[in-house]
Amino acid sequence: MDDATSLVDALRSRGLTVAAAESLTGGLVCARLVDVPGASDVVRGAIVAYATDLKASLLDVDETLLAAQGPVHVDVARAMARGVRARLAADVGLATTGVAGPGPADGHRAGTVLVAVSTPWSDDALTLVLGGDRQAVRAGAVDRVIELALAALV
Repeated sequence: MDDATSLVDALRSRGLTVAAAESLTGGLVCARLVDVPGASDVVRGAIVAYATDLKASLLDVDETLLAAQGPVHVDVARAMARGVRARLAADVGLATTGVAGPGPADGHRAGTVLVAVSTPWSDDALTLVLGGDRQAVRAGAVDRVIELALAALV
């Protein structure tokens, strides 16, 4: 069983729902989840906030935080996860932000990724440096946010 299936099953067994806030993954987290049969029982949806201003307007990330730290920051990832939980009325919020590459952006090297999970009982986040090309970085971000969500449900 893959991690997406495990996450959908874990959410279903607990009667919880999930939503994703995605930047560098551009919808891949939600796509991975809805590939699982029966995902409609738990997946509320996703907000792809690729542009920095959308992180504030759609996900309620504090504009002062974005101005001070930029979009590639652990506190931004946490705020995105909390924001999508609230906006899409989900129990669990997932978030991805970072630099997929091929070059650096916002003062961070390619492969710098932040993933976060927000639940009613905790907010967790990871700062990662992933190798490989753009596709590998994005796929790695999806894998890690799903793993982090599974860990939050244990």
